[in-house]
Order: sequence, then structure tokens, then C-alpha cells
Amino acid sequence: MSTILVVEDGMTDREAINRYLKQNGLSVINAETGEEALEKLNSKTPDLIVLDVILPGQSGFELCRELKTDPKTKSIPVIICSSKNTDVDKTWGNMLGADAYLTKPVDETLLMQTVRKLIAA
Repeated sequence: MSTILVVEDGMTDREAINRYLKQNGLSVINAETGEEALEKLNSKTPDLIVLDVILPGQSGFELCRELKTDPKTKSIPVIICSSKNTDVDKTWGNMLGADAYLTKPVDETLLMQTVRKLIAA
């Protein structure tokens, strides 16, 4: 069973993403901040990370850059899932190494297609 780390501080979005992933047979680990995500990454390496941009403290963009420049985590696919949906935001996420960029409210079908594609890659 694949494990997904969901880094999302909003309870409604986190619960929806968790439900979609679990209904599709995936195991989920949750973190509400970038700092908490880094702590969890020290004990378990997920198969994929779903990452919000607007987080308390370190932003999702900053965390993505940190993950993609660290040899221990750079190969973990990252899906940015954010309410920020301008072309500039999407380009910025891509430049920082995100493997995909989805906008909120997240569409279950699109999320699962993206997760399956990135886990299979």
C-alpha cells in the first residue's frame, strides 16, 4: 500500500483529500505545517506528498524547494494543491520542483489520476 503525506492546515480540505486517498486504498500521514512535515519525513518516507502553499510558518513553496534540493527527499513526487491558481503560482511551483499543481477545491478524479501517474512513474 502506498503512503501519502498530506501537508494541509485547513481541516475541510485535509479531510476531503484524506477521504479521497483512503477510499482509493492509500495510507495517509497528515501534517499541518512544513515543520511538522519535515519531522514526519525523518521517521517515514512517503511515496508522494500533497502540499498546500499557504501554511503557518514556512510556505508550501519554500518546503517544496527544500524537499527537492535534499538528496534524501528529492525523488519523492510532490503535488502542490492550492487555492492560489494563477499562472504565476503554477509556474513558480513548477520552477521549485513540484511534479504537479492542482487547485482547490480539489477534484477527486483529477487528484487520483495525478497520484496514480506519479506513483507509477
